[in-house]
Amino acid sequence: MTDPGTALGPRPLPALARAAPALLGYAAVRVLGLVVLAVWSAARDKSAYTLLTARWDSLWYSRVAELGYGYEVRLPNGDVHSNLAFFPLLPWLERLLASLTPMSYADAGFAVSALASLAAAWGVFAVADHVYGRRAGVCAVLLWAVLPVGIVQSMAYSESLFTALAAWSLYAVLTGRWLTAGTLALLAGLTRPVGLAVVAAVWTTAVVQYVRERRTPATPPDIPPATPHSPPPGAPLWPRALAMLLAPLGAAGYVLWVGHRTGKGPLGYLDVQAGWRNGFDGGAAFARFVADKFTSFPSALAGVALIVGVGLLIRLYVVCVRQCQPLPLLVYAGVVTLLALCASSYFGSKPRLLLPAFPLLLPLARALARLRTSRAALVTGGVAVASAAYGAFWLNGSGPP
Repeated sequence: MTDPGTALGPRPLPALARAAPALLGYAAVRVLGLVVLAVWSAARDKSAYTLLTARWDSLWYSRVAELGYGYEVRLPNGDVHSNLAFFPLLPWLERLLASLTPMSYADAGFAVSALASLAAAWGVFAVADHVYGRRAGVCAVLLWAVLPVGIVQSMAYSESLFTALAAWSLYAVLTGRWLTAGTLALLAGLTRPVGLAVVAAVWTTAVVQYVRERRTPATPPDIPPATPHSPPPGAPLWPRALAMLLAPLGAAGYVLWVGHRTGKGPLGYLDVQAGWRNGFDGGAAFARFVADKFTSFPSALAGVALIVGVGLLIRLYVVCVRQCQPLPLLVYAGVVTLLALCASSYFGSKPRLLLPAFPLLLPLARALARLRTSRAALVTGGVAVASAAYGAFWLNGSGPP
């Protein structure tokens, strides 16, 4: 029986149906990128599939899946490139899929990334929909798809897998599913070193929520949180504590294992990364890279573009803060951006290292959502074509190291 005084609203859509426009739009953008890549590569007598599955990091991941850890390359300058630098979750999944199907390890890596990219798009939608509504969620997914380095989402790289785990972990934090959040943070930590950003988001949110609850009277369970984006208050302490315990186990476990394997203790992984000339120097190497661009006039234009680009990233983050994004999103995006810009790795990798920082796109998604549907589609479609062309040019040139 229904209370006659109770108004019956429309039934909420199932989660997949609600996300369907975002996922269909995302798939269309990715198909466009792959078609343009195939045509461009054929014109240059190259294999688009090889570019996606058997070059750069994708080749290292498939070797880990096939041969395990211990493979390294010694360069003439003395640098040692060890496959211990690559976190294990993606090659584990490649090995599992290859063992269950006739796929090669490269094929399995491509399949895992394709499925993970859809899961990532759904996770981005879930977060944006929860915070700003369905229309903003669709726009956030489309913006993430049409990023200039969006083609990486279709490669046998770990960015799509990591973004999927990170987005759903953040969604779990926002909705108070602490055990799920901690477990997904653990898996994200087994995927990429930047899994620390997900751990930081889980830890910070749990601690801040605990402190707030200690300072204020207990909130009855039927009273909603102070803001619609906050994790539900009044949850038992133990799920949050267990989530905090689980979250860092993936990254910490792999780093400690590498230290044991190399015989160099807890800092052994840093030595492995040093062999690739990777590290964290607070942005000194990046600053020198930009400064070197001003030694001649043509390259000075690139230097100005780099400064403007970094300024825009910082500006986006400031807008996220001003728009009062939920704390876990701010912490996560801040750590991802900080690690990407302040790492001493090769500059060409920085754009794709920023790929998982999807909360930075939410202010743009809100602005796009306010446009008429026809105008928003025109803007997104134009950017998608430009992104597809750039992705094809990029992979057929220097590519994403």
